[in-house]
Amino acid sequence: MSTVLLIIHLFVTLALIGVVLIQRSEGGGLGIGSSQGMGSFMSGRGTANLLTRTTAILAVIFMLLSLTLALLDRGTSATPGRSLLDTPAPTSTPAPPPPAAPSGPSAPTN
Repeated sequence: MSTVLLIIHLFVTLALIGVVLIQRSEGGGLGIGSSQGMGSFMSGRGTANLLTRTTAILAVIFMLLSLTLALLDRGTSATPGRSLLDTPAPTSTPAPPPPAAPSGPSAPTN
């Protein structure tokens, strides 16, 4: 179930990004909101209203899917009921000292 919702969430995210990029900004941007881009299908104002509604609908779907996925994933952590911030940070232990060299002169070997 969670995998299916995650795939739908991915598609909604990509659609939302695309719709936002298509919209006409104050300076023109990447928008196709003029009558030249759409032919005689819709006026510039009609295109803006359609894209605004589409953005709002996709944003609501995106938020609902995000909340649903967060609630579904709530109980699947390795340590249920504990926060990541509750666990102590791993401490590094100091390296053991090197073995001590024998003291005094060593006897020559023949």
